[in-house]
Amino acid sequence: MPRARTWGAMLVVLGSISLAGAQPAARPSGPRPLSARRCPAPMALVSGFCIDRWEASLVDRKSGRALSPYYPPQPAALSRVREVWLVERSRTGDPGARGLPLPELPSFQLSERYEPMAVSRPGVVPQGYLTYHAAKSACQAAGKRLCKEEEWTLACRGRVGTKFPYGAHYVPGRCNVHRALHPAAVLHDNASMGLTDPRLNLVVEAGRDPLLRSTGATLGCVSAWDDGGVHDMVGNLDEWLDDPSGVFVGGFYARMTSKGCEAKISGHAPSYYDYSTGTRCCADPRK
Repeated sequence: MPRARTWGAMLVVLGSISLAGAQPAARPSGPRPLSARRCPAPMALVSGFCIDRWEASLVDRKSGRALSPYYPPQPAALSRVREVWLVERSRTGDPGARGLPLPELPSFQLSERYEPMAVSRPGVVPQGYLTYHAAKSACQAAGKRLCKEEEWTLACRGRVGTKFPYGAHYVPGRCNVHRALHPAAVLHDNASMGLTDPRLNLVVEAGRDPLLRSTGATLGCVSAWDDGGVHDMVGNLDEWLDDPSGVFVGGFYARMTSKGCEAKISGHAPSYYDYSTGTRCCADPRK
């Protein structure tokens, strides 16, 4: 996979966790009369079920404080990953990569008990580093559930039923997938190593375009429904489904796939996580 040969071709944005992970949500655009009556906000009503308009970010259920999207949300896994990469970051990759510190953590994630809850908001960094179990628990904390495969695929195809959110044929750049850079290749000189490094989703291309974009930032990647759009169902992050055998779909930003709504990975255990594994939630509509 192609890799930037100089640090002039790409940068890594650091110190952005307090801003990117916790900025206030913009108000959803467009009328939503159906979901306003039948779906928890902000969700879209799709053929008898509700689905989040944006990939999940996480907050503490009681306080509403944003969790870091750059670490696993479970305290034990977070501590383990942080401890490992405080050491390994100075041993792996070229000198530029080794000098990059880890993203900051909200202090409460290190010192307090919290309950991760999934929220669907535009303009925030979506949560990576999710296991199937963590994704399921976060949706349940919000009074929702993980999506079934047939629900997710139907929502992705839009009301017209196309292979991609925007149409029948693959168009480069319409969704955040098939990117030229791989963050592990940039930071570790190897695309298959160090996949729990908290810095991976901070890599940006050409100094300005994040590999992992904020929710809704890829404007051409919208699955259209009468109740409004559902964003980023192809690319950005893979999304766990309600399948305990371990299935995630959609592809993430560096996956070389042009399968669109048919993109699917089923070779990992439900305990698996890395920087590319996220989710979104579904729910049953109100009567």
